[in-house]
Amino acid sequence: MAQGLNFPPDEIKTLSPLILAHIGDAYFHLYVRTRLLHVTHNVTRLHDLSAQIVSAAAQAKTYHAIENSLTDDERDTFRRGRNAKSHAPRKVTVAEYHASTGFEALLGELFLRKNFTRLDEICELAFREAST
Repeated sequence: MAQGLNFPPDEIKTLSPLILAHIGDAYFHLYVRTRLLHVTHNVTRLHDLSAQIVSAAAQAKTYHAIENSLTDDERDTFRRGRNAKSHAPRKVTVAEYHASTGFEALLGELFLRKNFTRLDEICELAFREAST
C-alpha cells in the first residue's frame, strides 16, 4: 500500500463510523466480486450474485450469523456503525440497514488498520453465510 494510506490507530478511532462503513462497503464489494470469479465468468450473473450478497439484508443476516466469532473490539466497532445516524433506503428495514452499516464499519476499520488476515477471515465467513 502507498504510504499516504497509513492511518495512525488513534486517528482511525476518531473517524465517523459512516466513513468506516464507506470504506468497508467498497472492500466487501471487491472481495465478493473477486470471490465470485470461482463461480462464474458471466458478467450479468456476477452482478446479480454480488448484488444479493452485498445487500443490506444479506449483510445484516451475515452479521448475526458470525457475531459470536467476533472479538469484543470488533463488536464495539459494529455497534458504533449500527448506531450511526443514517437513513435506510425503502428496500430494507431500518434494523437491517443499521446492522449492515455496522458490519461495513467493522470491515472498514479492519482495512484501515491493515488487519488483512482478520478482514479476509470475516469476509470469507460472510461470503459463505450469504452463499448458503
